[in-house]
Amino acid sequence: MGIFGNKKLFDDRKTSYSRKSKETEIEIKNLNIDGTGRSVISTTIGFLDHMLTLFAYHGYFDIDMNAKGDTHVDNHHLNEDIAIALAEAFKKALGDSRGIVRTASAYVPMDMAMARVAVDLSNRSAFMFTEKRPVAEIRDEEGYSMHYAKDFLESFSKKLGINLHIEISGEGDLHHYLEATFKALGIALDKATRIDKRRAGEVPSSKGIL
Repeated sequence: MGIFGNKKLFDDRKTSYSRKSKETEIEIKNLNIDGTGRSVISTTIGFLDHMLTLFAYHGYFDIDMNAKGDTHVDNHHLNEDIAIALAEAFKKALGDSRGIVRTASAYVPMDMAMARVAVDLSNRSAFMFTEKRPVAEIRDEEGYSMHYAKDFLESFSKKLGINLHIEISGEGDLHHYLEATFKALGIALDKATRIDKRRAGEVPSSKGIL
């Protein structure tokens, strides 16, 4: 439990979530927003496993996730459904978001590449992805691409109901750009979901509701 003095400030922000369709099956056995960054992630998409491990570690989120799907066709369905399931788990764990900071941003460099991520847990989805880099599509050896990453991030922001603005710049390969992005997303989301003791458990909006 979150405690401020002798006053309970928020419940444990932990949850489990599963999603199953004819195309994919995803199980999140444990999501702890107030964790230590420990993760066990197996999605059958190696590059995405690595990105989500970085997201969890730098965001101090505990995540146990197993996922499988029709990757013999392509990565699209599984990639998108993992984003949806992860967003649903975060939404469930956050509840009505009382007391959270709500808005935050982070810059992360990765060698010659840079990512800037800004988030607002506003309960309204908006997604912007700006590329100040050569516009050619890039992908890794297993076929994960910038296109798949954008789909993942947009699906995550829409299902969670957040403003998510991302800007990448500099020079790098897919790994550099996206490693910086997922680290920055973890850091920004960690900051935005922290409890602000000054809120005294209020919904973080001047309207009194998100």
